[in-house]
Amino acid sequence: MIDLYTFATPNGRKVSIALEEMGLPYNVKVVDITKGDQFKPEFLAVNPNNKIPAIVDHASVDHRPLTVFESGAILLYLAEKTGKLLPSHPRAKAEVTQWLMFQMGGVGPMFGQLGYFTRFSKAYVPHAIERYRNESRRLLGVLDEQLGKGDYVAGTFSIADCALYPWLAGTREYNPQLFQGLRNVPQYLHRVGSRPAVQRGMKVPDLKR
Repeated sequence: MIDLYTFATPNGRKVSIALEEMGLPYNVKVVDITKGDQFKPEFLAVNPNNKIPAIVDHASVDHRPLTVFESGAILLYLAEKTGKLLPSHPRAKAEVTQWLMFQMGGVGPMFGQLGYFTRFSKAYVPHAIERYRNESRRLLGVLDEQLGKGDYVAGTFSIADCALYPWLAGTREYNPQLFQGLRNVPQYLHRVGSRPAVQRGMKVPDLKR
């Protein structure tokens, strides 16, 4: 069994989507970042960097609890554990890994900063908004061109898609103008969002309970 420490954010939902797609059983541990749960000692013992998501795998290969934090590291760990959503052939594996890093190093940070400055910042900072909007738009252009080659970002559905989808879906909800004129990304969002496992993963955690 895997304990998933998460909250209702794109980074958290990357992992719940992957767990659902891989068919792995897991327990949800809600870390309410709006209340400062990420700074509590019990969570810092899991992730000293006080960020969600994190997992504790109680069925690791050496039969000892194994803790993994950072969403990209978690996705790679789960893919290698199950042999799912990450090809074994070096060329195909590199293709998936590079698009996973594209999300980790580009889409996540840039979309996240755009979201902060357009939704949460107490000060209106035009230069920051312009900077992050332009870079987010550029990244979407790169992705739109790549998706013209196939249904998924690296050919077949993979952990790279698990990482990209929640960020794209959330950003389109709050900054829909970024997606104007794109042809392939909207189709991709519909395609991925129609997957039952993705739909289940996007509902984790259930904060209505």
